[in-house]
Parts: sequence; C-alpha cells; structure tokens
Amino acid sequence: MTSMLLSGPLYFDYANSIGNFPKLELNSNSWTKVANIIFIDQPAGTGYSYAKTSEAYNCSDTLSVALTYDFLRKWLMDHPEYLKNPLHVSGDSYADIFVALLSHKIYDGIEVGDKPRMNIKDYIQGNALTDRYINVNDRVKYANHMGLISDKIYQSAKENCNGNYVNADPNNALCLNDLQNVAWCLKNIRRAHILEPWCDLPFLMSILQETPTNAQSIFPIAGPCCRENNYIYSYVWANDKAVQKALNVREGTALEWVRCNESMHYRGMKRTESYVYDVQSAIDDHQHLTRKSCRAQIYRYKVKYSQNDYELIYATVKVLVLVPQLEVCLQSDRDQPASLQVVLATCDQ
Repeated sequence: MTSMLLSGPLYFDYANSIGNFPKLELNSNSWTKVANIIFIDQPAGTGYSYAKTSEAYNCSDTLSVALTYDFLRKWLMDHPEYLKNPLHVSGDSYADIFVALLSHKIYDGIEVGDKPRMNIKDYIQGNALTDRYINVNDRVKYANHMGLISDKIYQSAKENCNGNYVNADPNNALCLNDLQNVAWCLKNIRRAHILEPWCDLPFLMSILQETPTNAQSIFPIAGPCCRENNYIYSYVWANDKAVQKALNVREGTALEWVRCNESMHYRGMKRTESYVYDVQSAIDDHQHLTRKSCRAQIYRYKVKYSQNDYELIYATVKVLVLVPQLEVCLQSDRDQPASLQVVLATCDQ
C-alpha cells in the first residue's frame, strides 16, 4: 500500500476528504506514467496476500525471495509480450533486503539458463534496509551529527562501547549507562523523520471504533499533521468492499487489511510467530551486482501527508556509510525509466 501510494497514480486528498471516506487525487509524478508496474504484496499475509494453509504463512527472507522469483517467471510465461521490456526491481525500507537478493537471483538464473530469460537492467531502492547491524548501529552517530545527542554523550558512548551500540557487552556498566542516556535523548524522536511530531497511533485508531457509521465524520482528522493520519486514511480506504472489488481482491481472503501484520512485523528480533529473518546483510549481494555491471539507483523519497511534503531521511546516512564498503562510485544517471518494474511491499516499522 505504501509503495502504491508513493509511486502509483493516486494520493489521498487530505485537504478535501470530508466525512467517513477519503478522497483521492491524481499523482502528477506517478511512475506509472513511464512504466508498467507490478506491485507485489509479499510474503503471504502482507497487504491483501494470503495462503490457503496455516503452514504456508511460515516464511523467511530467503524463502520469500525464492517465491517472488518463481512468481516473476510464471507471470512472464503467461505474459510473454513483456519479455523484451527492460526490467527494474524496486522496493523501499525492509523490502530492500529482498530487492538485492532477488536481483542477484535473477542474474544467477540468467547464467544457468532459467526460462524465460529476464531482461533485468537495474534495481531501485528507497530508504533501504541494507545491513541490520550498520543500519541500527549508525543511528547513534547520526543522532549526534543532527544535534539530537550532545558531543559529550556521543564521545562517551563511542569510547565506552567501542563504537558497538547494537551488541553491547552486558557486563560493561559504563557502556550500558551511556546507551541509557542516548535512549533517553531519543525517546520522543521519530526514527522515520526527526522533524515530525510524535503522535499516538492507538488513540487515532480508536477514532474508527468510536465513530458510529454515518453519524459522525472521521475526516478531516483533528490535531497536528501526523504520519499516523495516513494510516487511518489507508485503513478506511483499503477495507472498503467497493475498493477491494475494484482491485480484484478475492472475496473472503482478506478479512481485514492491516498496514503491518504483527505475526511478521520486524522489530529487530531474529524471528516472529511466522517469519524468520535469516538475511543479516545484503552488502555481498550489492557487491555481486556491481560486478555484473548492474545499475543501482538509491533514493530518498518524500511522502505527501498533507499539503506539505515531509522528507524521510534514512537513506542518505545509509548510503554514505555503505558506499565505501561496496567500493563503487556514485554517478548521476538520468536515463529514461524502463517499461516494466516490480515493486516489493512489506513492513518494518
């Protein structure tokens, strides 16, 4: 859903949404103007996707990539008119773990002669999760860089923790104390965007339960402009039966659309009830792809939550940290987008 609303043809029209159902407006910058896009809800249980057995909901990073690869092959077999189209693989946030692995697998398939042959040209990542350790560990350095924690706290933590804030020694009292200070400084800071207000999602979601149908308007939502407001709009829109029918959602398969399926919601652990996070880093996959002369496009995006734009900031820091490890040069490439793109959708926060 997030990927569709970011790069797809429609936005929520916040300014003119009144009553109990959000209005939509055309996205003048939609990627669909220049590309045929397949939005994939994966793994099963994400978005409108489903499985026919409980066992089929059990998945992992590597299995999810394998299933997506099989889907692409079958889809192209059923739609051979797209075989010659340049293929771009794209995703954002947690899905970028899949993007690198899937692109790697596509190249491997080409080398061993898998049919049909995919005409992959590059992969595209937005605000990417690339390495679980680096992405999390670098938050402390970034927080200091942005003035969220003082030089004194940062230097003390850096020295006492030896630069390792993720796997701190439980017997290192000085390090643990410093990390408590860091956590206290950042407790009300939004990780996705440090300038956004901290909003109460459970309170906002309660609006849906407390508002009688057709008795009181949900929209516009009162209070400060919050990213959580967008979740309310998405929830109401995506659970509307007419919307699901228009999207060809198979009746009875999606009892309730939720933004994040808690049974596989990534919160820094190794596994959840139904999902195993078995890929710790995609750096090796990126290095492999650069040796194949595969183009990589990494970007930050803006999300329209109201009449203003709010920049998300993850990717800038990650690129600066990871590029030296990839041993590649940054280039500005303004080639025209290709005509077939696969976008992977998942959830990480």
